[in-house]
Amino acid sequence: MGARCPGQRRGGVRVRDTAPRRGTDRRGPRSGRPPVDQPRHAAYEAVAAVNRDDAYANLVLPAILREQGLIGRDAAFATELTYGTLRRLGTLDAILTSAAGRDVQRIDPPVRDALRLGAYQLLHTRVPAHAAVSSTVDLVRTVGQGATGFANAVLREVAGRDLDEWVSRLAPPLETDPIGHLALAYSHPQWIVRAFAEALGGDLGETTRLLIEDNERPPVHLCARPGLADPVELADETGGTPGAFSPYAVYLDGGGSPGDLAAVADGRAHVQDEGSQLVATALAVAPVDGPDGRWLDLCAGPGGKSGLLGAIAAQRGARLTAVEVAEHRARLVANATRGLPVTVLNTDGRLVGAEPKLPERHFDRVLVDAPCTGLGSLRRRPEARWRRQPSDLPALTRLQRELLAAGLRAVRPGGVLAYVTCSPHTVETHVSVTEAARRSGTPVDFVDARSALPTGMPGLGDGPTVQLWPHRHGTDAMFLALLRRG
Repeated sequence: MGARCPGQRRGGVRVRDTAPRRGTDRRGPRSGRPPVDQPRHAAYEAVAAVNRDDAYANLVLPAILREQGLIGRDAAFATELTYGTLRRLGTLDAILTSAAGRDVQRIDPPVRDALRLGAYQLLHTRVPAHAAVSSTVDLVRTVGQGATGFANAVLREVAGRDLDEWVSRLAPPLETDPIGHLALAYSHPQWIVRAFAEALGGDLGETTRLLIEDNERPPVHLCARPGLADPVELADETGGTPGAFSPYAVYLDGGGSPGDLAAVADGRAHVQDEGSQLVATALAVAPVDGPDGRWLDLCAGPGGKSGLLGAIAAQRGARLTAVEVAEHRARLVANATRGLPVTVLNTDGRLVGAEPKLPERHFDRVLVDAPCTGLGSLRRRPEARWRRQPSDLPALTRLQRELLAAGLRAVRPGGVLAYVTCSPHTVETHVSVTEAARRSGTPVDFVDARSALPTGMPGLGDGPTVQLWPHRHGTDAMFLALLRRG
């Protein structure tokens, strides 16, 4: 749709050229109209910080909620607006571009973020249209002076169609461009949709189910640390439910901050996706030949898997060495493993053989939880889908293979290594692990990873590697390969 001329009508609403002008509309809220409500303002501040400062929603939003004193339903509404808007950003921007008659990137950033929040309310919540429009116009009045008329017109245009009608109007046909259609309909970049489809064997129906699940608010999973907490008792204590697959998982119900739970505060449990629990546990249960007392986590930050492995190691008389190259993340690992038989090394995991505390052929179990694109946890980190680019892959896959080669040097003959990524992208999973194993010069065999996961767990494929999925297992999309050194 081309740009419209000043004064042209759009959906029955007269639209003026509303680019901000010096000295216009600088007043506060009109007499009798309340100021912007706190939940919406909190959501705006969080979305603006993510888009303006490259902040992370899971870090900035809790701080904003605390600062503004929002709890209960107000905090839940602000959280829904923030995460929902960030997840649906691609679709919202396409709709706003059409409704505004100009590319959304040409709209003043504060107004753009406010419009995104307003459009999300109109298309994805039960907020009445008049309330979504008026509250967003009030917000624009405080952050984008001179743009209230523009905002009102755009939002009324958005409200003229429901989401399905907008998708039908703007998305390319599913029959001729399935990737483009799914990308716009379910708000993922096309390259990510294509990567998901490839990892799912080209099954577009299952790809669609994955994209839908990616846009849902994920539950919070707790890990009851073995020897310190019983998962059934922890579920009773927290009002949660024991997990479906991990023997340590508890699903939390409702909102609230899990960090405020007594079990988390005193170290009996930690927040960890069930998929991460499963892949760490798989390393611990895979059979090894010979002794079993020296374990290694080669990429340990921020410490969730080290915390679980350290607790298991404590029960079995083993000791874990946790390696983290970033100093601040090494401190997080130390905090996460306090009181457990874990030694934290602030060094580069690729230095196996050069670092005296990381000798070659020394460790019985090695975890390589490699840095990756994080495409498997987009439901928890919604801004990541818009920040990651295909150009990120070469550097990441090179690092993954270097770390895996180091891990293979570190594991002793008869020992086992787990290669893990929180991404289903085949370049980061099958290609990285097979290439690293082939080039290592070390005799290794793939162990069927399915045997190290709970009996009867569905949807694990043909082996020997395993890919977990949000839509199949309710977990992040964790990849697991187990290798035994010959």
